[in-house]
Amino acid sequence: MSVVPAAPIAVSPYRWLVLFACWASFTLTSIDRSTWGPAAVFVGQGLGVPLASLGAFATAYYVGYVVSNAIGGVLSDAIGSRRTLTASLFGAGVLMMVFGSTNSAALGITVQALVGLFAGADYAAGIRMITTWFRPNELGLVIGVFLTATSVGLGIANAVVPSLIAWHSWETSYHLFGATSIAFSAVLFVALKPGPLGAPPVARNPGTRRKLLPDFSLVVRNRNLFVVCLAGFGGFWGVYGFVTWANALMIKGHHIAPATAGLVVVVFSVMAAISKPLLGFIADRFFPHRRKTLIIVLMGVFGVLLIGFGALAATASFFWVGAVLGLFAYAATTLLVALVPTLVPASVTGTAAGTTNAIWQLGTTIVPVVVGAVFASTGSFLAAFATLAAGPLAATVLMFGVRERRPDTTPEGAPAGTPTSHAA
Repeated sequence: MSVVPAAPIAVSPYRWLVLFACWASFTLTSIDRSTWGPAAVFVGQGLGVPLASLGAFATAYYVGYVVSNAIGGVLSDAIGSRRTLTASLFGAGVLMMVFGSTNSAALGITVQALVGLFAGADYAAGIRMITTWFRPNELGLVIGVFLTATSVGLGIANAVVPSLIAWHSWETSYHLFGATSIAFSAVLFVALKPGPLGAPPVARNPGTRRKLLPDFSLVVRNRNLFVVCLAGFGGFWGVYGFVTWANALMIKGHHIAPATAGLVVVVFSVMAAISKPLLGFIADRFFPHRRKTLIIVLMGVFGVLLIGFGALAATASFFWVGAVLGLFAYAATTLLVALVPTLVPASVTGTAAGTTNAIWQLGTTIVPVVVGAVFASTGSFLAAFATLAAGPLAATVLMFGVRERRPDTTPEGAPAGTPTSHAA
């Protein structure tokens, strides 16, 4: 089997088109997810759903999203990244339009779960496609850029959806972004092709014999990884709880105009987009073996800021504190992602990443309902945000129990001489 030289790939302009296409696709699925935040109150009014029950819609979405994250990588390996990306974006777009036409709360909750089920496969498929075009020593910046899609999607949704609702209705926003997702899925199918640096999909090599399952004991027996799973659960609890509830709580708790509340979350998302590649670069350049310490600091400040956000009253202060929240929230979770490969042998890096991400995403499925119940029972803006803060503050304490490994040592639970991961 011939080997394609790396040099032509390094200068191929097409690979940047691949990165942009994957980033744009991930941005669109992030917009689909984030549209709920600024639209939630109006969807509730339109469907006759009380405020305390609105969290069920977000929870339904994240249930589908968690399941899809768990199987997205397998699907990409089986049928290819291009097909998975296309199916993910097309299915999410169709279901967004269906949700925009529903008049039933029960149907709406079901459709939200299906939107999440399709949208969640986009992440793993995008990562797989990118790694077939970019060499390992280029992936730090490239993946950092790719991950900004979630913040950009959040910002676009909060900048556009309130205006669409004021102009016409909440249904319009779902129809618009759904149609956009469908149209771009066709572009993906036509324009994308896998690069020569990755293995072809399993379906194209039916005769290839390979070990189907990794050694799960290297993951299950890893105490550090277990602690990171719990800490990440708390971190994502705070991040996605804020994203899901910030708009509704500002509108209902302080009677802030929907457009203004949306702008607060836009500022939050802009700072988040800046922090991901910036803090990742700083950590790699100046603190390569001290990610644990940075995560503890960032998580602790994030938790305190959430409580501070809940105690605010002046509209202008929401913008300032929201900006700092965005910086600390996503920096902490991004460094957690970077920490995982350093805790396990290279042979189970993918399994560890998938396992931790699935557990972290569970926080996003539970927190909307919990925060809704707290606010409904107390009517307190501060109590709701203190509930959000409990996640990252618990993560701060848990991270003290992680023993960070230097790259020249054997990972926990691995036999002596086991190859270490250099993914970090």
